[in-house]
Amino acid sequence: MSKNDIILKAEGLCKSYRMGAADVSVLKGLDLAVKKGEFIAIVGASGSGKSTLLHILGALDRPDKGIVRFEGRDLSRISYSELNRFRNKMVGFVFQFYHLLDELSVLENVFLPTMAGKSILGWLACRRLAKNRARELLSRFGLGQRANHKPFQLSGGERQRTAIARALMNEPRLLLADEPTGNLDSATGNGILEVFEELNRAGQTIVMVTHDERIAQRAGRIITLADGRIA
Repeated sequence: MSKNDIILKAEGLCKSYRMGAADVSVLKGLDLAVKKGEFIAIVGASGSGKSTLLHILGALDRPDKGIVRFEGRDLSRISYSELNRFRNKMVGFVFQFYHLLDELSVLENVFLPTMAGKSILGWLACRRLAKNRARELLSRFGLGQRANHKPFQLSGGERQRTAIARALMNEPRLLLADEPTGNLDSATGNGILEVFEELNRAGQTIVMVTHDERIAQRAGRIITLADGRIA
């Protein structure tokens, strides 16, 4: 694996949390390299550190020790504003519970990342293009007729496809998915995995956390966490 192939690299990650009077060690010197265009599933028992690892990889949390490099850049050494830009532009997040805003329409939820990354004048300059891209994404995922609905009017599968469209809005280089089928029945979950497989075939790099070995089998590579390290 050449350095140029690697989009994301974690080295020596350690993370502990305070629970009552005790420190609970979740990650214990974990190393991981992700190649461009890979579809990786991270599996492990509850409490093995899967979600913690994903949040650190996406710069939603910081390790106590260790380094995360994205395209060779150490994320701990970039400014707060650059870190916000990284989370907004370079990474797309998909969560188990969707995290859609019910007061916004489906279309508004999808273009929100672009709006959030702009000044008022910047948004006014690009809003037509952004809304068109959001509509294209919704149509791609079979939600063209749902654009003006509110999230609470959608099924679970429709909400998760909306969340995926939102995650792809800024054309991120990396898609991070935390139990994306965990809140869905098996048939609906299968549809979400088919979306991920199609995205991956088109070149999207995906790292997905799941507790379900059958779901993990759909990825190109499976990584098992045990006792804070890769087993």
